[in-house]
Amino acid sequence: STVVPQPLENSITAAEAKNYYGKEVLVCSNVYKIKKFDTVTFITVGDRYPNSPLTLVVFAKDRDKFNGDLEDIYNNKYICITGDVKEYKEKAEIIIDRPDEIIVQ
Repeated sequence: STVVPQPLENSITAAEAKNYYGKEVLVCSNVYKIKKFDTVTFITVGDRYPNSPLTLVVFAKDRDKFNGDLEDIYNNKYICITGDVKEYKEKAEIIIDRPDEIIVQ
């Protein structure tokens, strides 16, 4: 039997994140893509780029804190993220700097 991941209590969807700029939220969503650059990794949640309503940002200096490659850990997973919603280029983003801010369901 397949276990369907459930959003955590009091969580919001990735699409709702834009309503919470400047606030700490718990967001639960599927990961659609992970794009790694030298200085930063972008984790796209909620929908495929460029339609994704929320991007998670992990800067290179914080990548070592994660136990393994971000792509291996989170790609195609259903995750719940705790963090502050910021606006960047008219899109919602959450900067992740510790692995305990992301729970894989």
